[in-house]
Amino acid sequence: MDQMSFADIESQNKKRKTRRELFLERMDRHIPWSVLVKKLKAHDSKGRVGRPPYPLEMMLRIHCMQRFYNLSDPGMEDALYEIESLRRFAGLRLGERIPDETPILNVRHFLEEDPRGEKLFKEINASLGDHDLRGCLEINRVMA
Repeated sequence: MDQMSFADIESQNKKRKTRRELFLERMDRHIPWSVLVKKLKAHDSKGRVGRPPYPLEMMLRIHCMQRFYNLSDPGMEDALYEIESLRRFAGLRLGERIPDETPILNVRHFLEEDPRGEKLFKEINASLGDHDLRGCLEINRVMA
């Protein structure tokens, strides 16, 4: 098991959870991440040159948070640096490499333009609707 950081220990000792933390915990429980990742695996970028890609589930979680909180690509990058609960939801630890706005943009463009993206968000909304959370992740091909 990985050694806990001081931030992890401090987070565990908090007296109460914020509304954001409670919301993200609900999303984590009710979105079928492993099923969605399997459906997107065909687009995985293994074998390409350059930096190693971020894990697909992490990028999908980041994209969902971007949609939950209506953040721009640079805004999502900043939020990942500033807000510990968002990093935790994405599966990032404090000392790890945080995606900058370019991979966030690339994933967003892929999910907005590829037909699998629309199917993916319909599935997420159906899953959330089963738990009275419909509308948390609206489907629209082009984000403003």
